[in-house]
Amino acid sequence: MLLYDTINLNDQEIYLHLDKTADENKEKGYVPAYYFTIIRNIDGYEVGKCDLRVGHNENTKYGGNIGYEVFEEFRGNRYASKACKLLFLLAKKHDMDKVIITCSPENIASRKTCEYSGAEFIDIVDVPPWHEMYKIGRKRTCQYVVKL
Repeated sequence: MLLYDTINLNDQEIYLHLDKTADENKEKGYVPAYYFTIIRNIDGYEVGKCDLRVGHNENTKYGGNIGYEVFEEFRGNRYASKACKLLFLLAKKHDMDKVIITCSPENIASRKTCEYSGAEFIDIVDVPPWHEMYKIGRKRTCQYVVKL
């Protein structure tokens, strides 16, 4: 995977610190990925994690191109949606024309994050039995799309 500089992934509140990258793993159906820590600018606190999975395949159809987690004490500040918007910039560098974000149908906070990020709700779909999410108990997923 051609890696792009991630130094500009910041806004007035947060920046994304690149922790690692992962190459494509065709055997597992993984696309290349970037993994970040979300850091608050004002004090340098780590407020969460996020990642961008570059490209589209059957795995990203259900698991999405973006993952995020905001640590409990920092929730409610829209850090996840701000991180998503920064990840959109990186996705554009990779010539992605859209980004898929998925979440559990009952995860209202994550669904709001998708909406705050500008994602359009597409559908709630069944996760196929071969997918890793299915194997850990997630049988349905909400699909959101952001056109870049």
